[in-house]
Amino acid sequence: MEGFFRPEARAALWKWREVFAAVLLAALGAWWGSTSFGPLKWLGWAMLAAGAVLALLAVQRVRFARSGGIGVVTVDERRVAYFGPLTGGVVDLDDLAELEIEPDAYPAPHWILTGQDGTRLEIPIDAAGSEVLFDAFAALPGLRTGKVLDVLSNTPSVRTALWVRELRRIH
Repeated sequence: MEGFFRPEARAALWKWREVFAAVLLAALGAWWGSTSFGPLKWLGWAMLAAGAVLALLAVQRVRFARSGGIGVVTVDERRVAYFGPLTGGVVDLDDLAELEIEPDAYPAPHWILTGQDGTRLEIPIDAAGSEVLFDAFAALPGLRTGKVLDVLSNTPSVRTALWVRELRRIH
């Protein structure tokens, strides 16, 4: 079965695996909801709703994911780390002040994460493991993931701020 699919087709199917699983969950839920009685019927409708929401989230993740770039990104306990051949560093999401995208960076556009102390971490959007940044960015208060996905689809010509931390005022 290994040779049944070309490697490119197998990679594309693997990339969309979460969407397929969510659609299967929704389809099973729709079948149970429409053909069963009692608690199983309500469980089916709940599975349909959950599958639809999970499919939407999975499609967003697929739209966000890029591959083939340089360096490696990891997120561990709200700490983003990037290790590349030329640059690297670590930024805590709790200390993040601004998230930007720099379209003119070489060889690919970069995420620019700026800490409250002024430290900057530049991460290519197609670095290995960059798909974990979707969940990390989604955890930022007030960030609209739709805006991030739109910027990735239609890369702007200038550096664009996607999120800026609101300043907390005492008075």
